[in-house]
Amino acid sequence: MIRRFLVAAAAIALPLASFGVIARRGADRLLAAPRYAPDEDALATALDALGGEVIRIRSRDGLRLAARWLPAEPATDTPAGDAWRPDPHEAILLLHGYTGSVAPDLVEYGPPLRTTAGVLGLDFRGHGGSEDGPTTFGYLEVEDVAGALAWLGERGITRVALVGTSMGGMTAIAAVAVLGDGSLAGADADPDAPRVGKPAPRPQIVAVIADSVAPELPLVVANRIRGPWRGFVAARLFAAARRRIGADLRATEPIRVIGLVEPVPLLLIHGDADSTVPIAAGRRLAAAAGPAAQHWIAPGAEHSRSHHLLPAEWERRIADFLRSAFAERRAMTAILDPPSLADADGAEPDPT
Repeated sequence: MIRRFLVAAAAIALPLASFGVIARRGADRLLAAPRYAPDEDALATALDALGGEVIRIRSRDGLRLAARWLPAEPATDTPAGDAWRPDPHEAILLLHGYTGSVAPDLVEYGPPLRTTAGVLGLDFRGHGGSEDGPTTFGYLEVEDVAGALAWLGERGITRVALVGTSMGGMTAIAAVAVLGDGSLAGADADPDAPRVGKPAPRPQIVAVIADSVAPELPLVVANRIRGPWRGFVAARLFAAARRRIGADLRATEPIRVIGLVEPVPLLLIHGDADSTVPIAAGRRLAAAAGPAAQHWIAPGAEHSRSHHLLPAEWERRIADFLRSAFAERRAMTAILDPPSLADADGAEPDPT
């Protein structure tokens, strides 16, 4: 009887032990995203044509990050009556997805975005030219956003919009929840930061655009796994990742924190042909965001492909949303803090 029990227990224990090893290896791969996408080399010419300046930023927890600053360039072919003028005190922080650097997003989204404001494209830790660090789907990447906001603040930027696709959208949502929108300087300050000198005011986050964002982290991984028990396997991978880095990556997953974005204007974008984040999941996230959030469902678009499929519609919607948010904050600033004569020159912030 005892022998049969031991044999049965061993038959169960061996597969469980094997699964534990597989889960740990899977977690290691999950935390080590590819630094560059396979086709990024072909973008060198297009990236150089954008101009701007390659810069270095320090994340709030001390990592050196690579980024590129693109000054605003007003559109030359705007329709009659479009009187939008970029403000030198405004910027858009562009946040990329899981695989590769920000270069593909800069090439695709940079030109239309910079007609609204200057664009700072940021390589997250462990991506592109940035220093090594685990990929945590927003949990630690919030520290990278904090560093980028500090860099922008030091250069006179006072209003920032966050635009992110997939993991970048997750990070944008988490950044507002964790860092605050910047309207309460004392509450939003890092309590552990050294008190050396007086830091520049942090820009206020005036809008968030999140494209192709999953409500829960395991959903993205589960939909890339074949076979049964995909959800269970994906959840175990994130549990193993938690043990690996000593923190729960899911603490800042979108469904848990998206309600904290309000009152910052939020635009969620989902393609109704998305096989990575099915449209039902997108609607669920939009419902959790609350009635103030806008939700554009891009017909026929796959994961993070709404601009590729519908460029004119994407650019019109994003420009209208961002400019409305910037204009509203400009009006509030003019009432609460009238510009001084020293600000009247409208000089472009120094990116160096």
